[in-house]
Amino acid sequence: MAYVKATAILPEKLIVEIQKYIQGETIYIPKLEKTHQKWGSRSGTRKLIDDRNKSIKTSFKNGITIDQLANDYYLSVETIKKIIYTTK
Repeated sequence: MAYVKATAILPEKLIVEIQKYIQGETIYIPKLEKTHQKWGSRSGTRKLIDDRNKSIKTSFKNGITIDQLANDYYLSVETIKKIIYTTK
């Protein structure tokens, strides 16, 4: 996240209004809800994890044990349980 000087991008009237509430502090202005992307969606990581989780669920349904899945995917038994028993 890059810091930008308010005076470089905001109108002076708006800066004066904001100064009524906060001065000399760093504030975070979030993106609009509609422009927000889920974690990993840009890099493709989210899809990789979703595919992995789907594979884990399928393997479990086909009889692979939770302990074996934990070993195969290098995850904890508790993480495997969360993946298996979470419905999406």
